Order: sequence, then structure tokens, then C-alpha cells
Amino acid sequence: MLHYLKKKIAYAFLTLFGVITVIFLLFSVLPGDPSRMMLGQNSNSEQLAQMKRKYGFDQPVSKQYLYYLNDLSPLSFHSTSPEDYSYFNPKNYSGFKILGASNFDMVIKWPYLRYSFARPGKLVSAILTETLPNTIVLAVAAIALAVLIGIFLGIIAALNQDNWIDRVIQIGSTIGMSVPSFFSAIIFAWLFGFVWGDWTNLNMTGSLYAIDDFGEGRYLELKNLILPAVVLGIRPLAVISQLMRNSLLDVMAQDYIRTAKAKGLSAIKIVKNHAIKNALNPVITAISGWFASMLAGAVFVEFVFGWNGLGKEIVSALNTLDLPVIMGSVLVIALFFIIIQTLVDVLYAWLDPKVKLD
Repeated sequence: MLHYLKKKIAYAFLTLFGVITVIFLLFSVLPGDPSRMMLGQNSNSEQLAQMKRKYGFDQPVSKQYLYYLNDLSPLSFHSTSPEDYSYFNPKNYSGFKILGASNFDMVIKWPYLRYSFARPGKLVSAILTETLPNTIVLAVAAIALAVLIGIFLGIIAALNQDNWIDRVIQIGSTIGMSVPSFFSAIIFAWLFGFVWGDWTNLNMTGSLYAIDDFGEGRYLELKNLILPAVVLGIRPLAVISQLMRNSLLDVMAQDYIRTAKAKGLSAIKIVKNHAIKNALNPVITAISGWFASMLAGAVFVEFVFGWNGLGKEIVSALNTLDLPVIMGSVLVIALFFIIIQTLVDVLYAWLDPKVKLD
């Protein structure tokens, strides 16, 4: 098991390295001058040259790539000259340790995601720190809703195979998987936030925290979580219910289930004590994939509902061509994908002894 864990961690690092490379190359070939994006169209040639020198845009792409890797690496090397791009200013960072050398500093630090183009002087890491927790709260609420209801509906459908209850659940699941999240978000916001707003007491838009009427502070507004969590959870709920139904039907056809029936055990005891646990393996895999994808899928949902999360931040960054924020956001989402998938592979191997560990 330890060897299997080491191999999965190594694969995770290789995947992360590949993602970093693709992100850099993808945004490096985009048309347009990043320096002009930051300074605006009215900037002169001297300002552009200074900005390029400051951020390393005047260097060859290969050298910029090494700079990017150095910025992201927790152990990095930085020039001691303030004139160089790789100069490390301790005042701008926290959680670092300078080991020191003659003409460079070797630094242990958090990954440096650079500064926002649209908000000069604002670190990308600070922007992500402000928005990512809201997206995680939304994703956790949505996947919890999807898991609880989806597994329940899947069990009900399996126990009522081929009758009207099963057909209704399957039709609902098919619709839930087919409707795009942004369309569901618009419909739910309009119906429950506007048309039936007086009855539901829900808002069309709003985030986890709201500013009081006097602008003197903010307070928790949990009701704003309901609609985006429901919309974001519809598609995984539909997938989980279908997977749970099909998996449970497969398990119920196994020989050991027939033996349990022959011993006179009730259907409820058989399902509760024997079938559900073995039927959960494919569901666990689906849950992991959906939870990671929710960080990316929340983009349109957050934008429609005005939820101040990572998805809404990505939309704003795309509108302003704020490349560092876009690159940092994509990298964080990819990192979540890799971590969750690695943990699920290990968990799956632990739950199912038939999985090869070599």
C-alpha cells in the first residue's frame, strides 16, 4: 500500500507539472501585449519598456517559463538586485525564509502567482484567498445535497425496478443531466428569487456575506446559498442516482445476496447490511470527479447568482484580460482535481481489495 501511495503521489506531481506547462504555453501564445493590458492604450514606449522589464516580458519565452516555474516553486532562487525581475522583496510576502547566498537568495515560500493586471499592487494569491473559500462552501453544499438525495433516490429506484416510481426517477435524472447549469441558474433565479420571491424569501442574487444597510459591517446570509447550491447540485444528483440504481441492481443479482435471501433475511436488512456498501464504489468515484469539477462548473452559476467566488472572479478576469488571475485560478482548480483524484484512487484501493496496488 505504501508503494502504491508513493506511485500515486509521483504521478500527481508529474500531472501538476504538465498542467503548469500547458497553462503557461497557452497564455503565452495569446495575442496582445500584457504590458499594454496593464497600462492601457495611452501608455508610451518608455512605460511599456519599463513594465516589460519589471515583469520579465522582455525575456525569451523559454526564460519566462523558467521564471514562472521559479515563482511557483516553494523552494526558489531570487536575485539580490532590485533591478532584476527575479528580485525577492520580503515586504511583499509572508511565510518565507531566506537562506541566503553571495549573489542570490534561496527562499522557502508559498507559491507566488504574481500581481493582477486589472488591480495593480494586488497579489493574485490575495484575490484567490478572498474568493476560493466561498466557492468551496458552495461546492460542499451542492455535493452534500447531491449525495444525500441522489443515493436515496437511487436506492428507491432500484427497489422499485421497472415500475412507475423507477421510471419517474429515471426521467427526472435524464432531464437533470441534460439541462445546462447556466440555464437552470437563470430559471431558478427568476422563479424562486423573483416570481415566488415573496413566498420563498430568497434573493435572485447574493453572496455568503451581505453588507448591512449602514455599510458598517457584514453579516452571514445563508439563505443566499440555497439556490446556487441546488442548481450546482442538480447534475451530480442525477448522475449519482442513476449510478446508485444500476450498481445496486448489479449487487442484488450476486450469489451472496441470493444466499442471504434463502436464509430468510428481509429485503431491508439485505440492502442495508450487505448491498449498499458494495454498491457505493462507483458512486464514490463519481462523487470525487463531480466535486472537483464543481470548482470549474461553478463559473456560470456564481455569475448568475452574484456569488462572490472563484467562478465569478474568473469571469471578471476574462472580461478585463487579467491573465495572472486567470492562470492562477485555472492552476488552483487543476490542483484540486489532482489532489482529489489521488485521494480517491487511494481510498478506492483501500475499499476494494481487488484493485492492484503494484
